[in-house]
Amino acid sequence: MIKTLLIANRGEIAVRVMRTARAMGIRTVAVYSDADAGAYHVREADEAVHIGPAAAKESYLVIDKIIAAAKASGAEAIHPGYGFLSENVAFAEACEKAGLIFVGPPASAIKAMGLKDAAKALMEKAGVPVVPGYHGDVQDARFLEGEAQKIGYPVLIKAVAGGGGKGMRRVDDPAKFEAELKSAQREASAAFGDERVLVEKYVARPRHIEIQVFADAHGNAVYLHERDCSLQRRHQKVIEEAPAPDMPPEMRRAMGEAAVAAAKAIGYRGAGTVEFIADASRGLRADAFWFMEMNTRLQVEHPVTEAITGTDLVAWQLQVAAGDKLPLAQADIPLMGHAVEVRLYAEDPAKKFFPSTGKLIRLRAPEDAGIRMDMGVEEGDEVSMFYDPMIGKIIAHGETREVALARLRRFLFGMEVAGPKTNLSFLAAIMGHEAFRKADIDTGFIDRHLDELVPSQGLSARVLGAAVAGYTQDRARSRRAAQAKTSDPWSPWAASDEWVLGGHRTEVLKFLVNGDAVSVPMTMRGDAVLFSHDNAEHTVSGSLAADGAIAAIVDGERISAAFVSGAHGFTLIHQGAVHEFVVPDPLDVDVASDSDTGSLKAPMPGKVVQVLAEAGGRVSKGTALIVMEAMKMEQTLAAAADGVIASVNVAAGDQVEAGAALVVFEEKAAG
Repeated sequence: MIKTLLIANRGEIAVRVMRTARAMGIRTVAVYSDADAGAYHVREADEAVHIGPAAAKESYLVIDKIIAAAKASGAEAIHPGYGFLSENVAFAEACEKAGLIFVGPPASAIKAMGLKDAAKALMEKAGVPVVPGYHGDVQDARFLEGEAQKIGYPVLIKAVAGGGGKGMRRVDDPAKFEAELKSAQREASAAFGDERVLVEKYVARPRHIEIQVFADAHGNAVYLHERDCSLQRRHQKVIEEAPAPDMPPEMRRAMGEAAVAAAKAIGYRGAGTVEFIADASRGLRADAFWFMEMNTRLQVEHPVTEAITGTDLVAWQLQVAAGDKLPLAQADIPLMGHAVEVRLYAEDPAKKFFPSTGKLIRLRAPEDAGIRMDMGVEEGDEVSMFYDPMIGKIIAHGETREVALARLRRFLFGMEVAGPKTNLSFLAAIMGHEAFRKADIDTGFIDRHLDELVPSQGLSARVLGAAVAGYTQDRARSRRAAQAKTSDPWSPWAASDEWVLGGHRTEVLKFLVNGDAVSVPMTMRGDAVLFSHDNAEHTVSGSLAADGAIAAIVDGERISAAFVSGAHGFTLIHQGAVHEFVVPDPLDVDVASDSDTGSLKAPMPGKVVQVLAEAGGRVSKGTALIVMEAMKMEQTLAAAADGVIASVNVAAGDQVEAGAALVVFEEKAAG
């Protein structure tokens, strides 16, 4: 039995592993970088060990520091979580050499499946079908371009090492192959320290379906059914569900048996996932799936498997690592109902999903016994620029897929998240999309329906009405509090919003809302407020509770929202959508829109990877100017309009802060 466990990770997976370890009576040890000194996973652990600076390559990825932390804390075992060192052969070997239990497969199994090209060759020998492509060692750009021509476009460039969508590019146009290859290689090198890639045929209507496998040291191996991970953005999973919609039983059995055979072929032990791609053009069929890769670790999406099988996979991991047999035989593994998981990211869907950082000033959720939340942060925590931007995962379980989807959508509508931008309303939109509800899905679903899924930045009269009600009541409350502190009748706080000389109070409220200037003429009449919006008159009344809950009636219709006051304005949250209202200084002459800048600004802190712009150059709307790397992903910044470049203020390798002017234009070209 393991008595002390070190978790070599951070965020939600570290907290999730600790939860099970604590239930099993195991003492937990966290590791943390400078950036994570006060992080949630550190607060949850029985002990925490500092391992270095914020950069992962100087802390979470340094094997010697992790081993030393385990030794110093008296840990007998290390759980790697996912990402970081979880699939690192050298780390597994170092644990064994140090006499520590590595909660994962043998190093030999990681090595066998860790490189996609070698793994595919191994599967071909085992008779498992693989996607057509080039999986060899030659990495010359001209040679790979030639292989792509042989395969036929579109093709997929994939990093040989690692996963998570990093180092992966779809290429439809042969003229863009070289540029996409270089970008994929840079990203792969930064994420995994290995720039090698393979090139495969891109399946036109692909479903991403994976099998959860588990094996022990006694020769037993089982599969715990499948997960459908088809809803992806930039090859990064966004929504996962189990079982896969419309999966024929014979296909489930065929995929499961193939996955178990793959695990046994490499002497596997512990939790693993075998990923397949299925052609959904004619529905799921047992003869139309191909091996993609095997992830030799616990997956981010493991909770949906736990929900439909009634298991705790982390407990299984710890039991197997301690030498126990698997808790269940294949025939005893149930399939109960349906589960759906969404990944809540700190990113801005309205700005091409750029990662977002900052303090979580609000993180609250409704009560629902059918919902599980695996969070990596709490309200008041910071979302750092140094790591993956995932805030956490929300998992719904129900008797049917329809029940699970409806439950999850209601829950997402009731969540309140403010601070960094998030994809919350984007996730809720997917849950309510007709094609998704009908399971008309493949890996291109999000790109195909993006315009329908990304929330509009415009304000409806109902939302603006709730904002006006919340703001006027919050302002009146602040003025009453200030008035109570002064006896001066001529103080500017001596007049409240309810008092006005000679009749009803009339004024024009001015805000910056999501970066755009908004003026709202309004008149207060008793408990109601009359306001104008889009050349129409509206009426709102309502209440603002102490916790920020707004219950309003706008033009006779009820609306519920959350109001979060800030130093320079307030945030309104309605059905997962977040609207930021900046209240300008009353001494300012005018309120300017964020878009009137004449420069291309960094959307978030990060590193400049490549500069494509030159001073004096004339550019068109959409021209790529700067490539940045932030939160382990590359982002290409383009001109928002035609213009002439006056100056370029950065060079490759520069670290920049959010809002820094990277490129300045003689004519307005970007914002």
